[in-house]
Amino acid sequence: MEDFSQNDLAAAFANNRQRLLVLAERRLNPILLKRMSPEDVVSETYAAAAKRLAYFAAHDDVPIYYKLRTILLQTIADIVRRNLQAEARDAYREVESAKCKGESEEGAPFDSLAADVTSPVSRVDRSERHALLRGAIAALAENDRAIIELRHFDGMGNSECAAALGLTEKAASIRYVRALERLRQKLVEVSCFKKN
Repeated sequence: MEDFSQNDLAAAFANNRQRLLVLAERRLNPILLKRMSPEDVVSETYAAAAKRLAYFAAHDDVPIYYKLRTILLQTIADIVRRNLQAEARDAYREVESAKCKGESEEGAPFDSLAADVTSPVSRVDRSERHALLRGAIAALAENDRAIIELRHFDGMGNSECAAALGLTEKAASIRYVRALERLRQKLVEVSCFKKN
């Protein structure tokens, strides 16, 4: 196991900071964006990563961005537990004042809530499909899972994925196509994803 210092972490974090900010913004619950910024999440991620230098030294085959990404997602999960699942002030009941936003008080902010109503049946159906998809992705090999998560959940393009995973663009494209095919095969096994 090779040593991984605070300076190595600082350099890796500087190289991947923008990607982590984009990911934090995408993954952070909109309710929590009232309480903190993506920059706050990235700062907490750095603090958590600084306590886990041995994690970075282990598994040389896993790209540094993927390790940072894992810690960022764990940090977001911790933030959700602290802010949304704790028995404290309910973040879901917080409402921005219309006066702060420069809007008229009449109809605000309730007008924006009406457009987001989803039927219970739709919500259950979507939840079931999400659970099946999460299970299929979790069953993939780590290389396949990584390329799919980076492309679809982190919104990275092929060249960004190649850089993050230490691959050539052609190798990243090939890995992505093969990973999608393996995911498709796993989903076809589940009836709701079968072609008619």
